[in-house]
Amino acid sequence: MVGAGKIKQNANVLDKPLGKGKQEVSLSAFAFLFSELVQYNQTQVDHISELETRLEDAGYAVGARVLDLLCHREKGNRRETRLLGILSFVHSTVWKVLFGKVADSLEKGTEHEDEYMISEKELLVNKFISIPKDMGTFHCGAFVSGIVRGVLDNAGFPAVVTAHFVPVEGQQRPRTTILIKFAEEVLQREARLG
Repeated sequence: MVGAGKIKQNANVLDKPLGKGKQEVSLSAFAFLFSELVQYNQTQVDHISELETRLEDAGYAVGARVLDLLCHREKGNRRETRLLGILSFVHSTVWKVLFGKVADSLEKGTEHEDEYMISEKELLVNKFISIPKDMGTFHCGAFVSGIVRGVLDNAGFPAVVTAHFVPVEGQQRPRTTILIKFAEEVLQREARLG
């Protein structure tokens, strides 16, 4: 009898460790599914801003679930309570799980105290999408800004999160910057915590 005396343990899917160093979904499958998400939502709206809002809403749902999953697996059900802690969590842990690497940079805004920026030279959602000329201002990064907003809101750090193209000298494609503008209550709480 095979395995006599051993009890087979069925691990809950949430208790299984995250894969390290390998992608769980093939890049081509992700590109196809994301392209279909964009095309479907494009048929449901009249303006580019509505399309970006729908993509952001879809990303928000992903971000809320990613936060729950990562807090359970990586942090023993503990969540960040400090501003720099949650930004570092998004910049490194969340980004690495979603995109296979840490984001290129995390910077504090120079003009406003409540603004932070996560920059990515070539954001995965923009990699395989070609934007027609009639949709010139459309930005697929709205999906990723929705993910970031979902993570932050559900962690107790409400913010307005937007995606922007930033031209880079000497490069054909602009980099994507996710701009995070935190609510006043977050800054007040951070000041109280010292």
